[in-house]
Amino acid sequence: MEHARKNYLSLQNGSDIRGVALGIDGHEVTLTTAAATAIGAAFARILRETLKKQHVTVAVGQDSRLSADTLSRAIADGIGSEGGNVLLCGLSTTPSMYDFLKENADADASVMVTASHLPRDRNGFKFFTREGGLESDEVRAILALAETVSVTLKPYACERRPYLAKYAAKLVSYVRGATGQERPLRGLRILVDAGNGAGGFYASEVLAPLGADTAGSQFLEPDGNFPNHIPNPENADAMRSLTQAVERCHADFGVIFDTDVDRAGAVGKGGTEFCRNRLIALISAILLRERAGAYIVTDSVTSTGLGEFIAEHGGIHHRYKRGYKNVIDEAKRLNAEGKYAPLAIETSGHAALMENNFLDDGAYLVTRLLVAMAKEQQAGRSLDRLLDGLKEPAEAVEVRLPITLSDYRVAGMGILDSFEAYIEALPYAAVDRDNREGVRVNFDTEHGCGWLLIRRSLHEAVLPVNAESERAGGTKKMLRELLIFLRKQHGVDLGPLEQSTR
Repeated sequence: MEHARKNYLSLQNGSDIRGVALGIDGHEVTLTTAAATAIGAAFARILRETLKKQHVTVAVGQDSRLSADTLSRAIADGIGSEGGNVLLCGLSTTPSMYDFLKENADADASVMVTASHLPRDRNGFKFFTREGGLESDEVRAILALAETVSVTLKPYACERRPYLAKYAAKLVSYVRGATGQERPLRGLRILVDAGNGAGGFYASEVLAPLGADTAGSQFLEPDGNFPNHIPNPENADAMRSLTQAVERCHADFGVIFDTDVDRAGAVGKGGTEFCRNRLIALISAILLRERAGAYIVTDSVTSTGLGEFIAEHGGIHHRYKRGYKNVIDEAKRLNAEGKYAPLAIETSGHAALMENNFLDDGAYLVTRLLVAMAKEQQAGRSLDRLLDGLKEPAEAVEVRLPITLSDYRVAGMGILDSFEAYIEALPYAAVDRDNREGVRVNFDTEHGCGWLLIRRSLHEAVLPVNAESERAGGTKKMLRELLIFLRKQHGVDLGPLEQSTR
């Protein structure tokens, strides 16, 4: 099959591939079946050359998106065109597609067809080899080759090999081994909100065998239209929906996943949300109870109170750049230096534990929480008590400022450098040197009583701004200071910031 040269490199999103797969919501299709086939062929060819094998075997899984079947078949056709064999896993989670490689010796690599929490018309690909997820430069190489490869379709070996049930069984086995009980969740009502993504299996295949009452779980059926809410633990509507379900059912715990289950959030009894800083604090407390002195690697927008909480529990808070691959790679680097860093976690809900091969896995994270919950229950305590002492801000806001200049990377760096110099001259603010992304500023009590971080987006012409204050009205004071500075700069749309300071 011949296809015209396309700008497939524009489909890259860090270490993932993402694009518009369906023309149903008014957007131009960019991730076509031809593109998927070419990408599959390029991936198989690179694997063949890297592994020095005439025939490679690649597993292909998918989430619940409307375009999943079509793109799975298309990328499989591309793999087959290079003499590759394909194992079709059907409905899967992103973490399960890496786990598949550990349990199936005949598979050389795997592909997950997903676009995480993006709208229903989007889709994409994530790639794994036995060494882990591909890096950005490796994905770029696949797309560059896909732009030039000539694909000729031909018959190939294709076997259906579902794996999600086996992956679920491993989670069940882990909980039983960690608690020493067959049904350690007996007497607990635990709800799952899958948002019609791929996470519905967790209720029936993990929680129920462990004895939990899952009545009241919602949106478990896969439906790529996402008719109820976006499957995204960061989405306010999604978290509100889970919270209401937990309160309505008088449940002990509620779990929410994103579409491909590499992220998670939770809600405790009475509606306490475990997301962002609370989620990080909870899993940190669990890990630090097992071994003190650990480095907890997070993204750059975590709160001051979280750092204090980690320190009080005997840990070291290590803030790093946003992006789940960034925090994972930083944790690996620290471990290579001889520093114990068991966790890499973003406020978005991406969490990767060293004991789980640093795979960002929402289901594994939740399973870890449930083990702790079962142990607390046995002792007559609640899981919430592990957050005792966590100081939380009175206010937290995020504002995204578009950069209007074509060379947005250079413009963004210039603005950050100028802002740092501007802050150095202020007597009531100081640049936080324990920071590895953008410019983070601490403001005194009278001028905000908190911190503000401005940074460049990883992939967009945007300057994200985060601010947290210990006092009501504090974030506006800090944002107004930023507005004063930015009004003297060029190339930034200040509309969102002006709106936030009114």
